[in-house]
Amino acid sequence: MTDFATIYKLSLITCFIQACSSSCPVLECWFVQEKAGRGGGLTGATTQEKSLLLIRTDAERQSDESQQEPSDINPDRVYFSGCALFYLHLCGSVCVFKDSGLSPVYLQAEWFSSAFQGLNDQLSVSTITRAPTGSKEHSVILSVTSKTVLVKARLGEPVLLDCSFWVNPSSPLSGSGFAVEWRYQFRGRGRLVLAYDGKTDRLADAQEEGATLDFEAVHETGNASLIMQEAKVRHSGTYICTVYLPHLLAQVALDLEIEEPPSLSIHPSPLPLAVPGQTVVIQCEASGFAPLPVEFKWEVKGADGKSRPLDSFSVTGHRQAWDGTFSQSSRLELHTSKLDLGRGGEVTCVAVHAGGTRRTSVTLNVIGFSSPSIEDSMAMVGVALVLYGLIKFVSWTFSSSGSDEADKQEKVIL
Repeated sequence: MTDFATIYKLSLITCFIQACSSSCPVLECWFVQEKAGRGGGLTGATTQEKSLLLIRTDAERQSDESQQEPSDINPDRVYFSGCALFYLHLCGSVCVFKDSGLSPVYLQAEWFSSAFQGLNDQLSVSTITRAPTGSKEHSVILSVTSKTVLVKARLGEPVLLDCSFWVNPSSPLSGSGFAVEWRYQFRGRGRLVLAYDGKTDRLADAQEEGATLDFEAVHETGNASLIMQEAKVRHSGTYICTVYLPHLLAQVALDLEIEEPPSLSIHPSPLPLAVPGQTVVIQCEASGFAPLPVEFKWEVKGADGKSRPLDSFSVTGHRQAWDGTFSQSSRLELHTSKLDLGRGGEVTCVAVHAGGTRRTSVTLNVIGFSSPSIEDSMAMVGVALVLYGLIKFVSWTFSSSGSDEADKQEKVIL
């Protein structure tokens, strides 16, 4: 898949949005071109010129040509391109490929490689355009697009990384075959995920387990989206979708983030009974989350129903499991005498994570407190009344039984 090569001298145009309106955008650019090198592997110096890129529809072409070009820009550095494959509010960089004596006849032209990024990670577009030598009118030859610049997924879920391409059917390169390659990069380390030769209908031997394409859609609609059957922690990183034509390539980059919120548990549970003045130690375990970090918080809710934050806790270092997920603990020392909880309350452990916030609670019961509540007083009165009634009933029963015995004995004597 890597046999395709670009064989041109490279110049660079970096563009930024100058204005946005109902028409196509105008991008103010810098044209950067490398001078001849000094040998010895040293990079040559560069020149930099102010440039302008006009993206327009055919209807706007006449009006654009009648407009006066800015006086501070060299007319040779004003470029035009069609608007059909571009969106408003896009910005990016544009590279110019010069002709070479090694190029086929069709490639004897000026080639632009354009990369555009939509705001808020909505869209990424990479195009290769061709202009006959001496012309400023460019035709799009190859376009690669992704609508999922940033993808977030949970562990175990299927993942779709969107990538599609379009080849100009009028180009001689259209029927000469194509190839699709997906690569993974993370912190300077990379690997091949999948490579497919559309001309020979062949997959490369090196392929990520569980990664595939919809091969029918690749040929029919140019849908080169990567399908991953099950998301794992090690899948987090940057993915590069590259589409090759003979001598040309275009690529887009996507970021995949695996976000799995933690599972929480409190130990001991249930909590043992506490007495006023006792310090209760509680531990909260967050497990199975990715990525780092996780933030712990503790709260206590008293009899009044109000929650108060607790700060007398510590956090351990994180630990990583075999599947790449993490676990971490927090230890709370709860001083019952300082909180004035009365009979107790509800203690809650909160874990704040990028994948979501999780909470778990446990009840704390305090016995032997000095000032009973109104409810307790009423309950004690009720118990006293029941005991009094029971004593009276037993006393009456014994009294009644004694009277009956006395009557029987008196009848016997008579």
